[in-house]
Amino acid sequence: MTDAPVEPVARVAPSPFSRRPGFVDDGSGVAGHYGEPVAEQRALARGAAIVDLSDRGVVTVSGPDRLSWLNSLTSQALLGLAPGASAETLLLDANGRLEHAARVVDDGETAWLLVDRDETEPLRAWLDRMRFMLRVEVADRTPDVATLGSLAEVPLPVAVLAPAGVPVVWLDPWHEVAVGGHGYADPETHPGRAWTYRETLVLRSDLAALADSDVPAAGTLALEALRIEAWRPRLSTEVDERSIPHELDWLRSAVHLAKGCYRGQETVAKVHNIGHPPRRLVMLHLDGSDSVLPSPGDRVVTMAVAREALDGASGATGATGPGLDDVAAVGHVTSVAVHHELGPVALALVKRTTDETAPLAVLSADTVVAAAQQTIVPASAGAAAGVPRLPRLGAVRR
Repeated sequence: MTDAPVEPVARVAPSPFSRRPGFVDDGSGVAGHYGEPVAEQRALARGAAIVDLSDRGVVTVSGPDRLSWLNSLTSQALLGLAPGASAETLLLDANGRLEHAARVVDDGETAWLLVDRDETEPLRAWLDRMRFMLRVEVADRTPDVATLGSLAEVPLPVAVLAPAGVPVVWLDPWHEVAVGGHGYADPETHPGRAWTYRETLVLRSDLAALADSDVPAAGTLALEALRIEAWRPRLSTEVDERSIPHELDWLRSAVHLAKGCYRGQETVAKVHNIGHPPRRLVMLHLDGSDSVLPSPGDRVVTMAVAREALDGASGATGATGPGLDDVAAVGHVTSVAVHHELGPVALALVKRTTDETAPLAVLSADTVVAAAQQTIVPASAGAAAGVPRLPRLGAVRR
C-alpha cells in the first residue's frame, strides 16, 4: 500500500488444522472448508464453531505513548481506549484513500492490531518509520501468535493470550454505529445488528493441540458468506487504490468524525459534509439457475445493457450495440459466496449514479448472471451538512 519498499512477508508454517479430515486449503494455508461447507456455516452462525485464521497478521504497539500516537495517525478516536476494549481504525493517504485497516484491542500495556496477512509487514514498516522520539515500540507478532474467528465465545482447550492479564479478544464493533461514526442504513434493519463476530488470539505453538481437539471448526468460506450477509467490508477484498471509507459504509465503525487531525481527514470531512462518494457498496442476490458463481473482479452491468448485448450477439432482428466484451460496466464484484439461506450472494462496488432500483447482471466468463441489488450505501450518501448549492456565475434566475 505504501510507495517505500518493504521486506517480504515472513513465511508461516502450514496450519496444523490441515490434519483435520476433509481439509481443503483456501489458497493461504488455512481451510476453505472441511468437506461440509453448508453444515460448517450453520455451526458458525449459531456460535458453535471456530475458524482458523492463522494466516492473518498481528502487529503490536507497546509503550506509554501508544494510544495517543495511534490516535494521531489514524481515523478512530483511540485515546483512552480501556484495557480489553475493542475498536477499528483506518490508515489513509493524504487524499483520504484507504491504505490499511486495523482491528484494535488494548490490554493496558500493548495495542494489538489485527490485520489481513498482506498488510502485516507494510503496516509494521510504516509505523516503525513514524515513531520519531515517541515512547513506542512496534513489532510483528505473527510468527508466534495466531488468530481464531468465531461468532460467540467458544470454549477452547488452550489458553487465550493474556500477557498483561487481559485476554486479547477483539469484538467487532460493526453491530452498531460507533461513537463519532455515521451509518447510512436504518440502524433497526441493518443486518450488521446480528453480527457478533470476534477474533481471539492464542499462541501459535498451541494450534496443534487445538487442531487435535474436538472443538468444531468451520472454513473461511463459511465466514465469508456470513460477512457478506452482514454487509461487512474487508480491506483485502473490497478495497482498491481508489477506495475511500464512505464508499464502503466504513464511517459506521472505523471513523470518528469529531476527533483531531489525522492524515486524510480533510477528504473524509469534505465528502461527508458537502460531497458524495463516487462509488457505493451494494449487496447482490445472484441468480443461481445456471450454477455459475461469479468471481471477484467480474464486471457488473445493468440488465438492460446486458440484454441488448445478448440480442446483438445472437443477431436478433433490429438489434444493434456492443457485444458483452464491450459493454460499459457500472462496477465490479468484490466478494462472493454461497450463503446457507440466501443462496449465492456478493458484494460489489458500483458507480454512485447507478439506479438503485435497476436490475443488474454480473458478466462471469461467457455467462450473464442476473443480480438483484440491495442498497448498502445510497446514492444520496454524503452532503450531511445540507449546504445549499449556489447558482453558477452568470446563470439567469427564472
